[in-house]
Amino acid sequence: MILVPDTSVLIDGRITSMIKAGEYKGATIIVPEAVIAELEAQANNGREIGFSGLNELQQLSKMAEEKTIELKFSGIRPTLEQVKLASGGEIDAMIRSIAIDNKARFITSDFVQAEVARAKGLDVIYLKPQVGDFGPLAIDQFFDEHTIAVYLKERVAPSAKKGSINDMKLVKIREQPTSEYELRAMAQEILERAKRDPDGFIEVEKRGITVVQIGSMRIAIARRPFSDGMEITAVRPIVDVTLKDYAKADLITRRITSEKRGMIIVGSPGSGKTTLAQSVATYLSDSGFVVKTMEAPRELQVPDQITQYTMLDGSMANTADVLLLVRPDFVIFDELRKNEDFNVFADMRLAGLGMVGVIHANGVQDAIQRFSDRVDFSVLSQIVNTIIFVKQGVITKIYDVGFTIKVPEGMANEMHLRPVTIVTDHETGELVIDVFRYDGETIVMPMTAVTGSLKTTPLVPQVQNVGASVASVGNMRSPVPLQDAGPKKENEERPGWKLMEKEIQREIGRYTEGFVNVQMISDTKAIVYIDDMDVPAAIGKGGKNISAIVNKIGIGIDIKPRSDFERQQMQPQKSDGEFNLGGGIKIQTDKKQLTIVAPDQSGKIVDVFAGKEYLFTATVNETGEIHLAKNSSIAQEMIRRYQNGEIIRLRPV
Repeated sequence: MILVPDTSVLIDGRITSMIKAGEYKGATIIVPEAVIAELEAQANNGREIGFSGLNELQQLSKMAEEKTIELKFSGIRPTLEQVKLASGGEIDAMIRSIAIDNKARFITSDFVQAEVARAKGLDVIYLKPQVGDFGPLAIDQFFDEHTIAVYLKERVAPSAKKGSINDMKLVKIREQPTSEYELRAMAQEILERAKRDPDGFIEVEKRGITVVQIGSMRIAIARRPFSDGMEITAVRPIVDVTLKDYAKADLITRRITSEKRGMIIVGSPGSGKTTLAQSVATYLSDSGFVVKTMEAPRELQVPDQITQYTMLDGSMANTADVLLLVRPDFVIFDELRKNEDFNVFADMRLAGLGMVGVIHANGVQDAIQRFSDRVDFSVLSQIVNTIIFVKQGVITKIYDVGFTIKVPEGMANEMHLRPVTIVTDHETGELVIDVFRYDGETIVMPMTAVTGSLKTTPLVPQVQNVGASVASVGNMRSPVPLQDAGPKKENEERPGWKLMEKEIQREIGRYTEGFVNVQMISDTKAIVYIDDMDVPAAIGKGGKNISAIVNKIGIGIDIKPRSDFERQQMQPQKSDGEFNLGGGIKIQTDKKQLTIVAPDQSGKIVDVFAGKEYLFTATVNETGEIHLAKNSSIAQEMIRRYQNGEIIRLRPV
């Protein structure tokens, strides 16, 4: 009997098993050079199936040496171009031609190849995928009922993680290191099982790495050049949990089956996210919903009625297109990592499908940050209604996601009114996170620490007393809002002022490449010093440029020439002390603060004048004081006017 095997048979590994069983003993086996070239190309690309096929060839060579079979090689080696076209059938055609020339029986485990060979008139032996009970794998010897994961690497003693999700530890399984030969034998056996077992899949096959899913076990086979040595890692679940086993199961079932059908499950790796996701999937399926999954790799252990989809042509977007045609009630997306994953999740949820996603993150803030970096924050609450945080297999927190128009926590006043996505603790109703746009960026601002109640530093300081504010140009002054209860901190203690100064500097810099100095004097007012020759360009015709900047940023801006700034810097600073202005009015200064003391004007709104020139408007607090930052331009201007002999007076409005 003359047999010509194709590449699929050698990768499959069954031909040597059949010879050992006596089925083809004494046969002449002709291996086409095209098969060897294809296996060599796969091995050179680091693909495990290439090494598996070459190992099978080596076994056939040993059988030929033992006179069990006769082994021959025939044909010409394909060109590089023909190898590249292997997926189009170029190599398969060369292999079939060898069978035709030698009038041999053609043996394959590729259904398409078998059908084409029959159409060519060949005598075909088609090895169908085996379905039935399989014996244990060699790697199974390292598992027991307490083993979660096994780690095997050449020249290293095998180790395993044992215990439970709540209590895991890494232990050495045996003292003898594993050899590369032992690992290769295991890898070939795993690949053969993945091809034959209906519950087996080769999920990833790239240079130096192969990821296989066999039943509930996920196996990663790594080799050079991807890793520094051959390594096999196998992971499997050790518990079968239903949704009702979780403490907050009733709340989850109510939310997911109501109108709130956008849910993400958050936790660190190994925390039990996937186990919860498959419990939710099983519950929904048992409740009469049509459920599908999107996974890469497919590792959820779900009932047969739940179809598990992976990437179509390497893209989850293609998978989503199919699912939108299939129209399931719910889709379980495990896991969201790439930009495409988040966009696909959002698109499917906004299309009306119920979505349950799994995200690796150490906390709810990290999960929201990953979403907001990829999806506009204003639609986040339409995509995700519920966030479940899992730690050590336990649901520790459930969060609600909503949307409102308000002043974000830590902002100053109504001028900061804006759309805000809010995240609240479901049990306490406490605000946890505000998500909003600020300074052209999406800010994810935690209000409290997830594990405690530490308040965050406000992004923009609170202003307690505000007067009118308009943009001014040149030396024209406008009423400036002042704080009337306690001194202002310097800019370095105000992160909001620093951000605003950078934004103003960036906008003004569009009109000048020279000197730009920005000084925030209040939450709604800034003085900007630029080169004298750049002032007209920054202001623009009819104030067009500066008005556009003010409208964009929402801050009043006073443009001044650099010469004013230099004169101000050259002025000697008055030492701390007290100035009596008469009429019971005093000015008190210290290192940081200037205080106008006017007890007779307590609680009144007053205009402040230097001589006959109006300076600003402020409210005198209940203790009869007006507080200014000493380094502000208003305070420095008032001190300069007083030193020049001008009378400082207050007039009630």
